[in-house]
Amino acid sequence: MTTEQPIYIPLIDVDSEHCALIVDKGLNEVAEIETHTIELNNNRAVIKAKKSPEDAIQAAVKQIRSLGYDVPTVKQTFPVVNLSCASCAANTEAILNHQAGVVKAEVNYANTSAKVEYIPSLVSPETLKKAVQASGYDLLISEQAKLTIDDIKNKQYDVLRKTTIGAVVLALPLFIIGMFFMDIPFANYIMWALATPLVFIFGKRFFVGAWKQAKHRSANMDTLVAISTGTAYIYSALITLFPASMHRLGIHSHVYFEAAGIVIAFILLGKLLEEKAKGNTSSAIKKLIGLQPKDVTLVHLDGRQTQVPIQDVKVGDTLLVKPGERIAVDGTVTTGSSYVDESMISGEPIPVFKEESTLVFAGTINQKGSFQFNAQKVGSDTLLAQIIKMVENAQGSKAPVQQLVDRIAAVFVPIVMSIAVLSLLLWVILGGENGLSQGIVAFVTVLVIACPCALGLATPTAIMVGVGKGAESGILIKDAESLELAKKINAVVLDKTGTITEGKPQVKGLEWFVDQNQQLTNILYSIEKSSEHPLADAITEFLAPNAQFVQDIDIENISGQGIKGTYDNETFIIGNELLAKETHIEFTETAKSWVNKQLEAAQTVVLFCSSTSLLAAIAIADQIKVSSKKAIRELRDSNIEVYMLTGDNAQTAKAVADEIGIDNYKANVLPNDKAAFVESLQLQNKVVAMVGDGINDSTALAQADVGIAMGKGSDIAIDVAKMTIISSDLLKIPEAISLSKRTVRTIKQNLFWAFVYNVIGIPIAAGLLFPINGFLLDPMWAGAAMALSSVSVVSNSLRLKYEA
Repeated sequence: MTTEQPIYIPLIDVDSEHCALIVDKGLNEVAEIETHTIELNNNRAVIKAKKSPEDAIQAAVKQIRSLGYDVPTVKQTFPVVNLSCASCAANTEAILNHQAGVVKAEVNYANTSAKVEYIPSLVSPETLKKAVQASGYDLLISEQAKLTIDDIKNKQYDVLRKTTIGAVVLALPLFIIGMFFMDIPFANYIMWALATPLVFIFGKRFFVGAWKQAKHRSANMDTLVAISTGTAYIYSALITLFPASMHRLGIHSHVYFEAAGIVIAFILLGKLLEEKAKGNTSSAIKKLIGLQPKDVTLVHLDGRQTQVPIQDVKVGDTLLVKPGERIAVDGTVTTGSSYVDESMISGEPIPVFKEESTLVFAGTINQKGSFQFNAQKVGSDTLLAQIIKMVENAQGSKAPVQQLVDRIAAVFVPIVMSIAVLSLLLWVILGGENGLSQGIVAFVTVLVIACPCALGLATPTAIMVGVGKGAESGILIKDAESLELAKKINAVVLDKTGTITEGKPQVKGLEWFVDQNQQLTNILYSIEKSSEHPLADAITEFLAPNAQFVQDIDIENISGQGIKGTYDNETFIIGNELLAKETHIEFTETAKSWVNKQLEAAQTVVLFCSSTSLLAAIAIADQIKVSSKKAIRELRDSNIEVYMLTGDNAQTAKAVADEIGIDNYKANVLPNDKAAFVESLQLQNKVVAMVGDGINDSTALAQADVGIAMGKGSDIAIDVAKMTIISSDLLKIPEAISLSKRTVRTIKQNLFWAFVYNVIGIPIAAGLLFPINGFLLDPMWAGAAMALSSVSVVSNSLRLKYEA
């Protein structure tokens, strides 16, 4: 049946009839779409769904993107409240994914957030909020949500704490009577009086949640708890009120009020411990958020100083930082000097000296001196804000192994309910005289002991702690998949400049092979001033005191080789030896000797040529980072192959490789060659990490299984990479691989415990051991085991925080 209402999907990059025909043909293959047209002038596709609009929209977007075009969407993360278990998260995720206009939604139970990608012209956050509220949960959509979510969580935790205390106070006497004083007068009535508020007041949340789930024909942990405790309570009440009648039916007079009440208390206690532990898994992000001061000292143009809220700081403001204060925003020092502790961002413990024209970053701590700086990045644009955003996104992402867990969690509760009913039936049929009463015990115990939460928390809590641990060490991980994959890395490809070396080249010598004159110096300076290559900065800095910029030079960049400039009908070339040879430049013996001498000293030589002859040569050196040699040794000790790629000449490449202990290196590499080299290693079934810092590394970073960018490199490299080393210290690479191994090991331990707990616990709860040794698990202890299972998984994840 076709839906009558047309759906308008906006399109990007469909700017010709040919493009429209491609999209039109592609949508023909989408089974969920009944009819469609492409409106080129309106840049949109108009579709009608066969059955489900949401399925048709999601399938259409997927197809359009597979064709190389796009649909404008918004990606937002919303806090979700009232999630009580992994099944709640799965249900909320299903609700969001069934809203027309949502392309993809992922709900993370561990940090109670929903990552939603949606088409804003089709659905709004308000609509999503209403849909989630209808199922008993809530979505916080205001811009201030992140500011208030901690308050909301703290309030909910306080309510849970008080509820748990009240439940435990009633559960203690109920436990004592049920276990040791069953024969005192009116014992059943006393336990009934104690169990009633326990089940229906302190346990109200479970029954309300179960009812809301039932209205939507779904089930979660609330359903299991409500049915199990409700059954035990009703069964016990009937025995208490009608003992004779129940006895005639073959049901003996043992009551389970203590089980119903104490199960509620145990589960609440487990939930309280779980929430406390889950809060600790996100401590890293809380630390980062807490780094930013609330107030700053603003310096006015007339010299006045006033305290203003950080929200009022604008780009261009001058701020004063006093000794011991945190720096509020990113900027450049204008007056004064001091040492600044940047360890909370870079992971490096040694304070960094700051003086005029040096950069300072939000969240770092000023030491003894004071200085003023000009605000350049404020609010969400600061490095700290970007780090927080990246960490949040990574913690909210799902590892590949989580996909299997999600599928199991989605069917877990219905399967458990089926096993509970089957247990009851088998006990009634095969259990003899006490079959019904023991069947009810087994029914209740199976429902109580089953724990979908442990499964749901196994992966995300470990990911949250692992990503947070990385952030504290100055390793930013873009998503969970990268963190999981890093443990498999067996080949690391390193760019030389800015990765192995400091990335701060300096001119060590300038040799002229013709008579030097001011005009040639000015031309050399002016052409390099127009270059984007990092070596050009070193040359212009060296020449600046004695050179002037020349206008009207036509510039042409020659990728991977150099730059060409034309001035006054004369062509000049600046680049490497390969470019000079391709241009048929002749070298004198004196020039060859000078160049070879510099190359043997591991220096890079840049040649300045006219169209016919070599004019000058510049020797440039880039100091190798202190940590590079040790980092490469650690990687090799871990049986990881290390490769170095450089656009430099073979002699310089060999000298650097020998110094740092790399056997495999490649010189004269163009930017596209780096990606091809990475691909060649992948074809050998190697899991490759590419480490680079420049725009010319971006293609290789994208090609690699795990791209790692140096934090002091280009924005493009950082955007493409899966990990970023803020301090640009190569020692962080083996540390990141080690973190990945520990995180994945923790995930496997968590999943093993969660699966084994349920696989062993549920059959025992059903009465598997009864024919062997007469053991039938009490629902009360099943509740304790269920509560501890989630706490144990979260606690195991928290061990990551304290491992070296």
